[in-house]
Amino acid sequence: MNFSDVDDASEHSTHTSQQRATAAARSTWVSVWVNLVLSSIQIVVGIFAKSQGLIADGIHSLSDLVSDFVVLFAGHHSQKDADIDHPYGHHRFENAASLVLGLLLLSVGAGMVWSAVSKLETPASIETAHVSALWVAFGALAAKELLFRYMLRVAKQVKSSMLVANAWHARSDAASSLVVGLGLVGNLMGYPLLDPIAALIVGLMVGKMGWSFAWDALHDLMDRAIDEEEVQAIRQTLMETPGVAGVHDVRTRKMGDMVVADAHIEVDASLTVEEGHNIAVAARLAVMQRHRVLNLMTHVDPAHQHDADHEPVART
Repeated sequence: MNFSDVDDASEHSTHTSQQRATAAARSTWVSVWVNLVLSSIQIVVGIFAKSQGLIADGIHSLSDLVSDFVVLFAGHHSQKDADIDHPYGHHRFENAASLVLGLLLLSVGAGMVWSAVSKLETPASIETAHVSALWVAFGALAAKELLFRYMLRVAKQVKSSMLVANAWHARSDAASSLVVGLGLVGNLMGYPLLDPIAALIVGLMVGKMGWSFAWDALHDLMDRAIDEEEVQAIRQTLMETPGVAGVHDVRTRKMGDMVVADAHIEVDASLTVEEGHNIAVAARLAVMQRHRVLNLMTHVDPAHQHDADHEPVART
């Protein structure tokens, strides 16, 4: 869920917070309706067609529906303005939402595994499914794959890790529908055990993805830095600011899908305090305009001076 590609200033300026929120809400509502229709059809047909795999896939779609509302809730609250208690805004609602999505997937996967194992313990109770379940499974596969591609494109456009998580949730449903379809093919060919085995595989896939999302979100909430390529891009922007002779100690931490950073910049030691301050302001504005940086705190150091806290930095 890292966005290593760094766009130029014009590309970043085209996606304001309001535009990101609007795009996120639009794509999520599309997902809501798709999941509502699919889960209803999959569960109903799964019950009547006697397919545990299709029922499990329908429950997975239902969990997508719940996660969509979590995304909508977090997207709304993350756009709140900064206040006294949250001076950097509420962007970490998105990180928290990704954590909730991960835990939701993990719990759904565990439930699927338990149900499938219970069925496998009594193989005599496994019935041959109706062919209608197979058509529904492959129809769901096509719908979920199209939904995934649409949601991922929107997520990358607005650079939202929360939307990326939700998009891959849709892809996990597409993969699970494929597994269920193959299990149903085996069931209809006279191998009834393949249907609950398919449900078991789906549960393991969902659980693994849930663990991945939850673990990543937890690291983001613990101030994980952005990737090195993007840090270097920020450093380059600072170096390109007129008057900046060197840059060191660039540190970053995620704030939702935005970044909070601080950096030490070196300026000519003969400049006045006001001149050094003006260079720092220009450097800060340049970074915030060209990158997804919510705030940058700069510390001005005299060029080629050493102190107890920093290593000497060569002029570049």
